[in-house]
Amino acid sequence: MAMEEHQIMAMQISPADAHGTTPGKEQQAAGVGILLQIMMLVLSFVLGHVLRRHKFYYLPEASASLLIGLIVGGLANISNTENSIRAWFNFHEEFFFLFLLPPIIFQSGFSLSPKPFFSNFGAIVTFAILGTFIASVVTGILVYLGGLIYLTYRLPFVECLMFGALISATDPVTVLSIFQELGTDMNLYALVFGESVLNDAMAISLYRTMSLVRSHASSGENFFMVVVRFLETFVGSLSAGVGVGFTSALLFKYAGLDIDNLQNLECCLFVLFPYFSYMLAEGLGLSGIVSILFTGMVMKHYTYSNLSENSQRFVSSFFHLISSLAETFVFIYMGFDIAMEQHSWSHVGFIFFSIIFIVVARAANVFSCAYLVNLVRPAHRQIPLKHQKALWYSGLRGAMAFALALQSVHDLPDGHGQTIFTATTAIVVLTVLLIGGSTGTMLEALQVVGDGIEGTLGENFEGNNGYIAPSFDDEGSSGNRIKMKLKEFHQSTASFTALDRNYLTPFFTSQNGDEEDELDEPMPSSTRRGFHGLGQQSR
Repeated sequence: MAMEEHQIMAMQISPADAHGTTPGKEQQAAGVGILLQIMMLVLSFVLGHVLRRHKFYYLPEASASLLIGLIVGGLANISNTENSIRAWFNFHEEFFFLFLLPPIIFQSGFSLSPKPFFSNFGAIVTFAILGTFIASVVTGILVYLGGLIYLTYRLPFVECLMFGALISATDPVTVLSIFQELGTDMNLYALVFGESVLNDAMAISLYRTMSLVRSHASSGENFFMVVVRFLETFVGSLSAGVGVGFTSALLFKYAGLDIDNLQNLECCLFVLFPYFSYMLAEGLGLSGIVSILFTGMVMKHYTYSNLSENSQRFVSSFFHLISSLAETFVFIYMGFDIAMEQHSWSHVGFIFFSIIFIVVARAANVFSCAYLVNLVRPAHRQIPLKHQKALWYSGLRGAMAFALALQSVHDLPDGHGQTIFTATTAIVVLTVLLIGGSTGTMLEALQVVGDGIEGTLGENFEGNNGYIAPSFDDEGSSGNRIKMKLKEFHQSTASFTALDRNYLTPFFTSQNGDEEDELDEPMPSSTRRGFHGLGQQSR
């Protein structure tokens, strides 16, 4: 009798009954929701393949995925789809940051070809860190000034800086895919790709920093502590990622897993290390994005060579597959959620002027950083103006800005977060569809299509394991001090190359330094989505 009463009480408070549905109905709704997601993924991949095959560059694959999500989301809104099904399509920033973003970021670091990346490392760091900071501050100040003169919706200064930080996260996946299809200069590709890899981590760190400033009194001492906190987060995350990468290299070197009957274990362990790095950093209150990015770079440089040949092929294909699925799903997911979410369209002026402000901020970012880079580069290595214009044009906003904007809805009160979210949504859709679709025309107008990749490679990667030995010609005494500093910097990078070749590579891998250049050769073409694929596509 007591057991029967207990069962009756449990049935009375069951979640399914509380929502007015039975467990079978919930399971059916979940099945329908997941089926729709799979159908949209299949449609997106097929449509992307057809568009690439017919060389229709006005609708790139990312834009097509976003449009599919927007159309299906709009139809779901019109048809009054059941809430139980619609719940499966809500864009949850936790799901994005914990499950979709890590494989994308890891693949970015893992697929970096070291020679183009490190030959442009100084420029990439300048654009990604200093440039992102400039773009964030300029956007925030312009939005705040626009509010002061009643040009746009008025936000507090710190919230303007938060908006500047989240909207400075670029996502040029559309531009990069067209770069590969049409073939463009290797250095330009390296700059756009490298900046986008580091830019996300910088934007997240800046957003969290500004959120921390907002939660405290904005005194000078507090601002100094926030700067210290930002440096702690960035350096700590970098250290965690590098540490996990080195640990994995030592494990695979000495554990003796590269034999036939242990390849499954070898692959399973390799796949788990990136997530371990990401969750370790998040658990310590650091940035998982920064951590997993550098884990990918270290694991590619050291751990990868300790794997058996079959395992190398598997992990390269696996991470390429997972990141491709995640990227496509993110754009579908984002498009569907944009159509389903409630938006605040009462501040159209804020949206319009925000678009103008980010265009100005992107120009301030690119052209000022390019000027600084060209100051310390020899004449034959300077970034030409047409490459600067292409870099400026490639500043699309994507999933990272959207996820941070969705998070700002919870972080900011009084509808400020909702206004920022609506503006970010409009900016993402416009940049992905308009800028992404016109990238091919832009490349042809700037005459950077097929821009001498073979010659560039030959010129840039002679000796020193990909580091450039600049020529110091006599150009007058005014630049002697800069040239001396550049020479010192080159000597330090050359010494790091020697350290890596003579000590780090022999210690962490089963290869010696002389074999390091051969590591990229046996890689399957599926992993060469970045620099190697560009050279092959353009021929």
